[in-house]
Amino acid sequence: MKSYRDNGAIGALLDEYEKAVIELQSLIKNISETKLVTIADSTTKDPDCISIQTILTHVVRSGYNYVVEIRKHQGEALQKKVVPLMQSSSEYEQALKDMFEYNVQLFEDYPAIQLEEKDPSKKITVSWKQQFDVEQLLEHAIVHILRHRRQIERFLIKLD
Repeated sequence: MKSYRDNGAIGALLDEYEKAVIELQSLIKNISETKLVTIADSTTKDPDCISIQTILTHVVRSGYNYVVEIRKHQGEALQKKVVPLMQSSSEYEQALKDMFEYNVQLFEDYPAIQLEEKDPSKKITVSWKQQFDVEQLLEHAIVHILRHRRQIERFLIKLD
């Protein structure tokens, strides 16, 4: 973990994002392939939340697509990332690492990116129609991982 990056708010966001990713990787490290794919919530209407496998796929896909939204807002022509279901926790550990590096690359490509935007007309409108500035979207990305980490913890209790 590269902690305490020295570039102010961007450094803080990346440090906390990386911390959340590492905590999730640690949680899933020893999950068996059986637990990974077992349906833990058969009543949910959200197909991304029926198993640990679907949650992790959703987390990785979302982590990429938050950056895609920011890059599109910067004028890049990108499509949403598609992430396949994986069959092992080690594959998800690597996918989470790669997804985080994609986030880091954003700030290498745009070192002077404006984090805060007060003008609503200049905010990023995401697929679920909410508006964010760059900082808010990355803060959402961090909390997104934390929320799903908690959900996986609860699934693991159910599956034991």
